[in-house]
Amino acid sequence: MPGGALFQFITFRLLLAILLSLIITSVYGKRLINFLVKKQVGETVRDLGLAGEQQKKGTPTMGGLIIILGILLPTLLLANLNKAYIRLMILSTIWLGIVGFIDDYLKLRAKRIAQQQGVPYKKGDKDGLAGWFKIAGQVGLGLIIGLTLLFNDNTKAYREFAGDVSTLNKKDVIYLKGTDGKERAFVKSDYPITTIPFVKSHEFNYSKLLPEALRGYTWILYLIVVIFIITAVSNGANITDGIDGLATGVSAIIGICLGIFAYASGNIRFADYLNIMYIPNLGELSIFIAAMVGACIGFLWYNAYPAQVFMGDTGSLTLGGIIAALAIMVRKELLIPIFCGVFLVEILSVTIQVSYFKYSRKKFGTGRRIFLMSPLHHHYQKLGYHESKIVTRFWIVTILCVLFSIVTLKIR
Repeated sequence: MPGGALFQFITFRLLLAILLSLIITSVYGKRLINFLVKKQVGETVRDLGLAGEQQKKGTPTMGGLIIILGILLPTLLLANLNKAYIRLMILSTIWLGIVGFIDDYLKLRAKRIAQQQGVPYKKGDKDGLAGWFKIAGQVGLGLIIGLTLLFNDNTKAYREFAGDVSTLNKKDVIYLKGTDGKERAFVKSDYPITTIPFVKSHEFNYSKLLPEALRGYTWILYLIVVIFIITAVSNGANITDGIDGLATGVSAIIGICLGIFAYASGNIRFADYLNIMYIPNLGELSIFIAAMVGACIGFLWYNAYPAQVFMGDTGSLTLGGIIAALAIMVRKELLIPIFCGVFLVEILSVTIQVSYFKYSRKKFGTGRRIFLMSPLHHHYQKLGYHESKIVTRFWIVTILCVLFSIVTLKIR
């Protein structure tokens, strides 16, 4: 086929994935919005005393379906589905998409039942998916991802070896002749390793966290870490999705960061130049990430202020889980507090607010607050900032966090 050779290049498929996801979300997104409006899938807004909140009543929710469609279709068409990383990400997207969809559906059903019975419906009632069920879904996904990365030979990371390569098993070694003419050896790591910023070796072996006698159980420790990250980042994205365009834009920017990490670590020459671990087959993930970034940008067309559609838990839980899974696969999970800084601050603001309220109520008899309202974006709304300004500034902060994360590849 004329031009068929272009599909052998990741960069071409990457650009095509962005374009295709943009078309899907922007063109077919409007049709889905109209369908949701027809089915009266509208958001119920609590009276929090925030500017402009009442105008959002009835705005269609569950728009995360648009994002999921924009991610999956380009991936299925353009990515190599034989790669374990691609299969894991398709599974993660569908898995958390289903969890979020069920949660949104149950909330909408409770709203309709309340309307039929003539009872006032208040968002926040115990009408969605039980909290333990969400956690169970996140834990289950964490187990699948962790076990695959631990025991699948196609998901192993390679690190540069400075010792005598003649002592190594040749099937576990990849040789590369550098630009300086010297041959380097990358050896497969049987232990879970990750990138640690600001440290000269730049790599951290999870087994070092355990006494030598217990290092055979490193896999259990790693699974706990993976489950915690999936749960924390997924919920962080869910909490961040509180004003128009915030979670969507932040996720797109973080996606660009993870795409750079995946492309660099998946290319042995870039890995050698940057002196980072080499992860075979990882470059294919950049196709998936490109589709995710394109889907977020396309969705932002309708989700930017004033939003025509909300992503709901269908989108926020999925995007958070995708970001967490990608960070783990590219072995950059220790950088999550940096490039996911907005998610971290948002979830910390809720934790601090609730904890201090309970503490002060117990000590003084009256609950006190640190923030005017949590999550943090509502605090700024209470201060009188327009939500468009809050969103833009949070995007800028995320860009700075992402740039700093990328710079850490060379800061040691």
